[in-house]
Amino acid sequence: MAITKIHPIKSTLNLAIGYIIKDEKTNDKVLISSFYCEPTTAHTKFMMTRKDANTRGTVLARHLIQSFLPGETSPEKAHEIGLELCKRVLKDEYEFVLATHVDRGHIHNHIIFNNVNMVSRKCYQSNKRSYHQIRNHSDDICRENKLSVIDEHYEKFKRKYKTAGKSWYENQQHKQGTSWKSKLQFDIDRTVRQSKDWDEFLQKMTGLGYEIKFGKHIAFRHEDKQRFTRAKTIGKDYTEERLKERISDNDKAQGKIKKREPDRVINISANEKIKSSKGYEIWARKHNLKVMADSVVSLRDEGIKSLTQLEKSIQEKAGARQDLSDKIKVIESRMRHLSKMMEHAHIVTKYREIYKYHKENPRDKHFENEYSAELAAYKVAAKEILKHYKKLPKTKEILKELDKLNEEKSKLMAEYTATKSDIDRLFALQKNYKTFKQNDLER
Repeated sequence: MAITKIHPIKSTLNLAIGYIIKDEKTNDKVLISSFYCEPTTAHTKFMMTRKDANTRGTVLARHLIQSFLPGETSPEKAHEIGLELCKRVLKDEYEFVLATHVDRGHIHNHIIFNNVNMVSRKCYQSNKRSYHQIRNHSDDICRENKLSVIDEHYEKFKRKYKTAGKSWYENQQHKQGTSWKSKLQFDIDRTVRQSKDWDEFLQKMTGLGYEIKFGKHIAFRHEDKQRFTRAKTIGKDYTEERLKERISDNDKAQGKIKKREPDRVINISANEKIKSSKGYEIWARKHNLKVMADSVVSLRDEGIKSLTQLEKSIQEKAGARQDLSDKIKVIESRMRHLSKMMEHAHIVTKYREIYKYHKENPRDKHFENEYSAELAAYKVAAKEILKHYKKLPKTKEILKELDKLNEEKSKLMAEYTATKSDIDRLFALQKNYKTFKQNDLER
């Protein structure tokens, strides 16, 4: 596995090149190569090319580091890989000095190349795209030489599920189900259920303080956030296409019944305004009669014909909500387990060559002491993996299951939120019934 890093050199170019070509680091300068320059005077050649191109930028050169796992490759092979990387990335258009260091526990290449292209006279553009190109070239060369590469599935896992990537606040909010992404999910679900068409959905989301950006993927940014969030990142049900489908299915899903929070019955005996105004009392009694009539119609639409049935319905919905909560907890437990297995699988893969070398060379105490932490981590991870798997699981499969569980959890969370509004509505109807009956008894 080769890990790459790159950073600019803006001063003391001669010292930087002098450092990477030291005798004690490069096996007496055997592991040094260069292109269109001499290593000891490369900084002068770099500056001449820069002067000829009339370049005024602050960056003099780029320093690329390519590191290999301990015991995975030989110094000579690492140097060959470094030369091939220079060929693919720099394409014989930049002067460079390559030095392979062997003075530490892991072999690594240092490549310092001119920031100015000696053919086009343009400066090297260092950005995310160019860095990914370097990493992809490095990975390709490692594969060709039968070396391990960075696990792309583990990298995706880290970005999506590893809590270390979250701030303390966001992690706490995530645990409580109130993170900003959870809030966005909640607001979208609620607004979808309340909207008759796409325009109404957009209008309601705007009313909740969201700015909406359209493009290949619809994105939302709340007024108290700095960045937009693509809706698809919180689940497959949140793409623009699926949101439109969900809104169009509202009538079918709700049985074309508009369920809303009922008006409240006024408690006549406890209302001070009624005691001082006969007119208000008459209005309140008419209001209560209308509310109760609407409440009875609403309950009968749901097949509820008595207070006993209403209380039973509340209990059933509360039980269903508890079942949803239990299912969510089971999924979260499984996701935590898979996350641990992903970490263990990553450690086993990362330190496998170190452990293999140690097993083949048990008398190399210097190596054992230097990599004692890595060897201990490997043993613990391997032991945990064997408790649950017969062989090392594929990180791709673990990530696939995590994504599936996360999508299922999102749907259950939406249901869980919806059941609360249903229970609150039934509680309000129950309270109306009891308050109305109490008013009758006090008349």
